[in-house]
Amino acid sequence: MITPPPSITAIVLTRDEAGHIERCIDSLRPVVARICVVDSGSTDGTRELARTRGADIFEHAWSNHSTQFNWALDHCNIDTDWVLRLDADEYLEPALQRELAGRLDALAGDVHGVLLPRKYHFLGRWIRHGGMHPMRHLRLWRRGSARIEPRWMDEHAVLDRGRVQHFAGAFVDDNQRDITWWSQKHLRYATLEAAQTVLDELDAQSGPAATDAQLHGSAAMRRWLKQRIYNKLPFGIGPLLYFQYRYFLRLGFLDGIPGFAFHFLQGFWYRVLVDLRRREIARALAGEASRDGRIGALERVTGMRIREPSSPASADPP
Repeated sequence: MITPPPSITAIVLTRDEAGHIERCIDSLRPVVARICVVDSGSTDGTRELARTRGADIFEHAWSNHSTQFNWALDHCNIDTDWVLRLDADEYLEPALQRELAGRLDALAGDVHGVLLPRKYHFLGRWIRHGGMHPMRHLRLWRRGSARIEPRWMDEHAVLDRGRVQHFAGAFVDDNQRDITWWSQKHLRYATLEAAQTVLDELDAQSGPAATDAQLHGSAAMRRWLKQRIYNKLPFGIGPLLYFQYRYFLRLGFLDGIPGFAFHFLQGFWYRVLVDLRRREIARALAGEASRDGRIGALERVTGMRIREPSSPASADPP
C-alpha cells in the first residue's frame, strides 16, 4: 500500500529559476501533498518546468518577499494542515524528508510551528563554520497560524499561536549562479537593508515592533543583536568586528577558500555596503522632521515604493 504524503502545501516563489526549480520540486514531491509555485514574470521556462513536475502555477507581480508570500497564503486555496516555505534554490535533504514523513503527524496539537536547520553552500562547499550552522528557521507551520512579517529585508514567518518544535533534518541553500550574480544581488540587498534600518528606527519611536518578540530560532537573537548593538556602532567597526568574529572566533577559516570568500564578502564587504547606504540615506533624510517626509525622501533615494506595497519596487525577486 502506498502511504500518502503528509498534509503539507509547499510554497515556492520564483523568477527565472530554471536552473534550480526541478531540484527543489523533486525534493518536495515525496513529502508534500501539494506544491504551489508563485511566479513573477519568468522568461526562462521556470513555469513550464515546474508544471511538468506537478506543481500548481500562480502568477503575481513582484513587490517584495513578504508581500508575495502573504499573497500566496491568501490566493493559493490552501487546504492542507501545514504550510512549508522553501526558496527555489533550496531543497530538502533525505533526513528532513524522513522526519517530515515520520514525525509530523505525531506532533502535539499545541505545536504550530517547526524550526528547520539550514545548510548554506557557497562556491560548491557547505559553509559549516563561522556561526552558519546550525541556523534554525521557522519554515513550517500549521495552516492559518503564521504570516510573513511586512518587511523589505530580513523578513521571517511569525506565529500567532502555539509553540514550536525542532527538527534535526536540514534544508540546503545552494544557489548555482556565479559570483557576479551573487555580488549584484547583495548590492541590491544593501539598499533594502539600509532602508529597512531607517523604517525600524521610525517604528521604534512608537514602541518595539510587535513581531520582534514573536520571532523564533536564530532570527530572534540576530534581530536583537543587530538593532540593539550592531547598528549603533561607529562606521566600519561593525563589519570589521563581525568578520573577525565569524572567521576567527567561530572558526570560519576551517572552510578553506570558499569560507574566506564567503565570510569576507558577506560578513565584511556587504556589511560595509549597508553602512555606506545608511550614510547616504541619512544625508537624504536630513531636514525632514515628519515621518511622512522622511519616508518620501527614503523612496526618492532608493527607488522603493514603501507607501504602495502592491506596486513594482526595487526589492529583489527570488
